[in-house]
Amino acid sequence: MKKGKKAIQLFLDFVFVVLLISGDQISKMLAVKYLKGRSNFILIKDVFVLHYLENRGAAFGMLQNQKMFFIFSAIVILTLFIFVLVKAPLEKKFRYTHISLVLISAGACGNMIDRLRYNYVVDFFYFKLIDFPVFNVADICVTIGTIFLIWLYLFYYKEEDLQFLKIRMDNSKLKF
Repeated sequence: MKKGKKAIQLFLDFVFVVLLISGDQISKMLAVKYLKGRSNFILIKDVFVLHYLENRGAAFGMLQNQKMFFIFSAIVILTLFIFVLVKAPLEKKFRYTHISLVLISAGACGNMIDRLRYNYVVDFFYFKLIDFPVFNVADICVTIGTIFLIWLYLFYYKEEDLQFLKIRMDNSKLKF
């Protein structure tokens, strides 16, 4: 019974990741179609605009033209997150971990798809009022998921809640 519930939880995680990636990719497709090569689309004058940008770096334009580094990093992070999702107990309090990791995973995948497809990430949201770097739906997912995950591990979970993450060495065999 427990394995069945775990399989359902992991399936739901996968479905939500796919839905979030789809939303990200659709929004980027619309940005390419309606914003590329055109002037900004003003949503709130002098505050928030849609501005097409091809970002070859990371957040805030750091590490320009490091495609392979970003792809490798995304694969490592996704592998780690899958491990945590599989190992996380089925208790209600760990649903928050699932939510955080689903958001981060979807965002990482959305931007990785862009890097593989275009060699850059399509960004289009721009807060002109504060001159905030241009971003996209995937960036929103990663940011919210990361902030939530940090908050969970700093303030919500206790050390004993996280024992499932420990790797033990018994009789020279790794046990997860």
